[in-house]
Amino acid sequence: MASSLSFLLLILLVSPFAALLLALAVLVRPRAARIPLKGRHVLVSGGSSGIGFDLARRAAAEGARVSILARDRSRLADAREAIRLATGVDAAVIAVDVRDAEGVARALEAADPIDVLICNQGVFVPQELDLQSLEEVRFMVDVNLMGTFHLIKAALPAMKKRARETGIPASIALMSSQAGQVGVYGYTAYSASKFALRGLAEALQHEVVADNIHVTLIFPPDTETPGLAEELKRRPEVTNKIAASTGGMKADKVAQIALNGIKSALFAVPCNFEGAMLCIATAGLSPQPSISMAFREVLGASLMRLVGLCFQWNWFGVIKKWHTEKGM
Repeated sequence: MASSLSFLLLILLVSPFAALLLALAVLVRPRAARIPLKGRHVLVSGGSSGIGFDLARRAAAEGARVSILARDRSRLADAREAIRLATGVDAAVIAVDVRDAEGVARALEAADPIDVLICNQGVFVPQELDLQSLEEVRFMVDVNLMGTFHLIKAALPAMKKRARETGIPASIALMSSQAGQVGVYGYTAYSASKFALRGLAEALQHEVVADNIHVTLIFPPDTETPGLAEELKRRPEVTNKIAASTGGMKADKVAQIALNGIKSALFAVPCNFEGAMLCIATAGLSPQPSISMAFREVLGASLMRLVGLCFQWNWFGVIKKWHTEKGM
């Protein structure tokens, strides 16, 4: 009798979760897919250093035909040689400024059709908005957001055609940031340029799903790159105090996680525990091809909202304390 009652209680406990999983199996969109890399053309912007370089190197190691795009020809040459020494693959190099729409269009028209486009370029100049020049604001928006538009516009027609002809899923990946999930002191312009990528990615996924193209949005935290070293020189004191509560990552580890997410055709790819919490907290109406991730989002949304409020309580406390210490 006791064992029967225990079994009944177990069924009652498990049934709602099983029903939710069954519902999610029907609801999640777009459908799960795998993006193969071997023998396919992977183009990485910002590929001469940092996360972009490690993405290109890892893709080459998996048998992809790799192109790296950046502004500096000498750094591109160095990156190409490093990829060749590490993988035996001769990466193609494309020297162009992503802010130049016509230059990007010409460069990608001359390149082989792209199967996986990774828009990884990014610049960051941290400062409070009232102290920051509009030239710096435009610089971040032009590189981080408009540069991504330029790359996608130039690559998309050939990507659609190739995906139709081969029947193999293609991918467009956008490198956002955890600052593209939550705004932080000193990141006003940067966060705006990275938040915008989310709207771009969500709408674009609707537009290209029928073309067998999957969109991936990657959210790295502070990452040990040459760009971070420059950022730290300018970052406001308050920002450093807030950022001290989150951990940085090695560029190669971010690249590994990002590439795995691209291959799994995930829409949102967090890179650490805080990023996973942010993805649950900010899921909203975003696409979700993963049943397991959708399950965590549904169950964890309320808890993550509470956790988010705790973070904001801490951050506002840091800001208030700093102003008090400065007598402001």
